[in-house]
Amino acid sequence: MSSESPAAPASPEVGLLQPVLAGAMAALVGFASTFAVVLAGLQAVGATSAQAASGLLALCVTQAAGILWLTWRHRTPLLLAWSTPGAALLVSAGAVDGGWPAAVGAFVVVGGLILLTALWPVLGDLIAAIPTPIAQAMLAGVLLSICVEPVRAFADRPLLVAPIVVVWVLLLRFAPRLAVAGAFVTTLVVVAAYLIDHGTALPSLAPEVHWVTPSFDWQALVGLAIPLYVVTMASQNVPGVAVMATFDYKVPWRESMTVTGLATVAGAFAGGHATNLAAISAAMVASPEAHPDRDRRWVAARSAGLTYLVLAALSTVLVGVVAVAPHGLVEVVAGLALLGTFGAALLGATSAATGREAALVTFAVAASGVTIAGIGAAFWALIAGLVVRQVLRLGKLDDRG
Repeated sequence: MSSESPAAPASPEVGLLQPVLAGAMAALVGFASTFAVVLAGLQAVGATSAQAASGLLALCVTQAAGILWLTWRHRTPLLLAWSTPGAALLVSAGAVDGGWPAAVGAFVVVGGLILLTALWPVLGDLIAAIPTPIAQAMLAGVLLSICVEPVRAFADRPLLVAPIVVVWVLLLRFAPRLAVAGAFVTTLVVVAAYLIDHGTALPSLAPEVHWVTPSFDWQALVGLAIPLYVVTMASQNVPGVAVMATFDYKVPWRESMTVTGLATVAGAFAGGHATNLAAISAAMVASPEAHPDRDRRWVAARSAGLTYLVLAALSTVLVGVVAVAPHGLVEVVAGLALLGTFGAALLGATSAATGREAALVTFAVAASGVTIAGIGAAFWALIAGLVVRQVLRLGKLDDRG
């Protein structure tokens, strides 16, 4: 009798409250930590403020729908997210030939490729075959320009940026999980004080969807869609499966890719760039912190999905604040949010002695931001890294012969 008593919670309310709060916190932290990166990325490839707000709204709604479907089907804490590395890639890529409609066309193709991955596993195997140092080096190169933004902004506006950085450092020491979210809240306070002091009015804050008819430009497809697909798969979907495995959960791969592919295609027409399995935030709903009973942690993921629907309604408000904020201030949050990802990518690119030169070439090309034949640096970084790696491998084989 006594051995069964610990399994029963003290009260049903307490038992349900823990995963609900854990899921809401996962969504809030995930949103606050990286929404600035998403806005910067969408605007970099041609979106107006209103179109970027529509894209953020679409991402929140589609990933919420995907989470609710997967948790209902599998009773597993499956969490979806937007592609943060993908958004950083958009910042690095900049405007594409054909403008915003061509960028949206690239987003549609990314969704199609994710769907094809679900139907044709060989495509996923090809992504997995890209050497990890090469993929990580490309990501690190893409992130570099964003991660130096806090330094540039501090040089231009030290009084505005200093409070954000100080809060971030303090929370990084005492509550690391809340560091970026705290920096975001501090940024809102700084922006509010700035607007009051300058008497700036906010634009219309009502949520609004801006539908876009995509165009399909080959340069955008090669220079944007392919790197975005590779980054999303290699930096989000594959690690997302690994994170879930550490908590003894098996991800339904084919269905997850189908759901995220459909969500990406649907969201693209409203400006969303890519939806995928969550990696870092997945641990917040799959770990024992969400609930001691692993069979009840799916409630945390469902709570996160519902929270994203609430955040969707608030997305336009946040975009309105960003639109009137001093130039470069929101990029500070984006840079701080991606600093950990940049460090991990750089470590993954250079930790192995074998193939380090190819990884460094990849990093240098991606960080350069060059555009050749209308195709952005991320694509050329992959090509350069793979070519150098193959040449070096052939050279070693010749030496042995």
